[in-house]
Formats: sequence, structure tokens, C-alpha cells
Amino acid sequence: MAQDLYSVLGVDKKASPTEIKKAYRKLAGRYHPDRNPGDAKAEERFKQISAAYDVLGDAEKRKQYDRGTLFGGHGPGAPGGFDPGGLSDILSNLFGGGAGQRTGTAGTRRPRAERGRDLEAEVTIAFEQSVDGAQVPLAVTTSATCGTCHGTGARPGTTPKVCPRCQGRGIESQGQGLFSISQPCSRCGGSGTVIEDPCPTCHGDGAVRAIKKYKVNIPAGVRDGSRVRLAGKGEPGRHDGPPGDLYVITRVTPSPVFARKGENIEVEVPLTIPEAIRGAEVEVPTLHGRKRLRVPAGTKHGTVQRLRGEGPPRLGTKGRGDIHYRFVIDVPASLSAEQSEAVDKLSEVMNGNPRAELFTSAGDAA
Repeated sequence: MAQDLYSVLGVDKKASPTEIKKAYRKLAGRYHPDRNPGDAKAEERFKQISAAYDVLGDAEKRKQYDRGTLFGGHGPGAPGGFDPGGLSDILSNLFGGGAGQRTGTAGTRRPRAERGRDLEAEVTIAFEQSVDGAQVPLAVTTSATCGTCHGTGARPGTTPKVCPRCQGRGIESQGQGLFSISQPCSRCGGSGTVIEDPCPTCHGDGAVRAIKKYKVNIPAGVRDGSRVRLAGKGEPGRHDGPPGDLYVITRVTPSPVFARKGENIEVEVPLTIPEAIRGAEVEVPTLHGRKRLRVPAGTKHGTVQRLRGEGPPRLGTKGRGDIHYRFVIDVPASLSAEQSEAVDKLSEVMNGNPRAELFTSAGDAA
């Protein structure tokens, strides 16, 4: 804890009014509650800075403080020296137990600007749109500034009043001196003002529910569950605060052919038994056309061939994913008489036991 008000502002006792004002503005900007939400230490530091400036920034109070006659004899010129606890009493005397947000007059406070809430909405798009990108319509239920009171919450012709409980500071303090606990005012909820005659349209909220319509540009390469951020399209802020953001979540309709696998897509390509045995050249679909693949002889079920760079765009980066073609052996559920005869002949020719190696290896392991 600093030993005197000059130390609180970090200035010399012979500092000019301009130097004191400059020091205050620099420190107040650094420790202002709006810039340090939820930081109790920063809030307490801001109180000290505000209290110090309310004394040193006033020529008459500064003279009294320097003589040691301000607020019960606390100051450099106080009899017996400076009382280290004096700043606590100055804080209490100036601000009723805590320093409020300065607006040029001690004890008054403008309502703190509040950022608007973020919103979420879902859009359903086709698989092709997720690959190529698309512009889709979206209707969102949100808040809009009340047209009757223009956001003040008060009936036209009236204005919000300074809260009588916290005197416009927006906070209440319990305890004494430096050990006080600050919390939002129970009367005004921390806004510093109260509305005695609410607006008949918004009933004091300053906002009304409305439906806003957008055309959302969905980037190429989104997946099911991707979040697209629309900056500043969320709820409007209160007391000139910035609006929130709108997050659009994409729901992609599955494709009957292409399955998304991370940055790549997979396609199952059926092969007949003869094609798998002998090899073949087969036609396969791509995202924007067709291509022919060479199937090597002896291709096994589940073998994958890859087309590099022919998959979906990589969201947020350059390049594209791959297409994986997974070959599956098409085994018919039933056979005609001619097919059954052909399979019998094939069995006679290929009469080895492919499972023999399993037992041989098992015996070796035992």
C-alpha cells in the first residue's frame, strides 16, 4: 500500500496540476474496471487512484491535505507524521467506502457499457454446398434497440435517474477502509441508474425482440458442426457497448456416395470377383466429375487407392484434402444355375486351402 496520495499516483509532492492529471489518466486507464472485469485487485487500485486524484486534482483539497487538515488530519503535514491508514478514511469520506467510475464529478457514474450477448443459429446445407461453399438465408430472433425510448428504457420525455443507493457508482461496499468488499448495487444491478418511469414499449429493458434476416456466406470446406462467426451480428450492447457475435453452426446433409473423413472423403467402390482377381480399369466419381482407376490384379477387399488433392478444400488453410477409394468385393447373395456351375469349376481349379498357414503358424508358436 502506498504511503501517501502522491505515491498512489506516482508523482512528486511538487508535481504541477498538469503532471498530476496526466499521471491519473494513465493509471485510471490501466486499472479501469471496464478493462479489468472481475479483477478485484485492479478495482481496488482504481479506487485508490480515483481517491488520490479527487484530492490532489483539487487545488483547495490539495492544500488541506498538504497541511494535514483534510479528513481528520491525514496527510504529509499531519501532526506526528502521515498516518498510513489515512487513505482508507479518505476513500470512505470521498466515496462512501469505495471509489466509483469517474465521470468528472465525485460520486456520479455513467452506466457501464456492456457487450451484447453472442448468439447461435443452425443452418442445414447439402453436402455439395459444404464442399463448394454457398450463400444461405438465415432468420435469427434477437434484441433490437427500442424505437420508442431509443435504448434508454425510460418513457419518452424522462431520463434514468442516478441510483439513490449507490449514488451512481454501481457498486456497494461492505466493511471499512481497504478491507471493504465491493459488489454490484442491489438497487440498480450495477448500472448506476434507476428508471422511475419505464418505457411502455420495452418496459424498461431498452430493447425489444425482433427477427433479423441475413444472407450467410458459408465458406467452402465446412463440415457438420463447423462454426462460422459473424462479427457484430449478435445481441446489441447496452449503454453504447459493442454488439456480440453470431455463430452459425452448419448441419451437412449426408451424401449417398461421399463420406467425410476429417480433411478427406472416402468412397466405397464395389468390385466383382473376376475384377479383383484379374485386375481391371474402373470408372469412379470425383467431386466434380469422373475418373478411371487401374485396379491391380489380386486386389484384396478393403484396399484403398488415393487421389491426392482432389478432396474438399481445407477450411482456413490452403490446399485440398484427398479422395480415398476403398475397394470392396461384391459377393452376390444368391447365384443362378450358370453362376453356380462356374463357381464350382473355379473351386476345382483353385483347390488350395488358404487357411492352412494359420494352423502352421499356430503350431510353430506353440
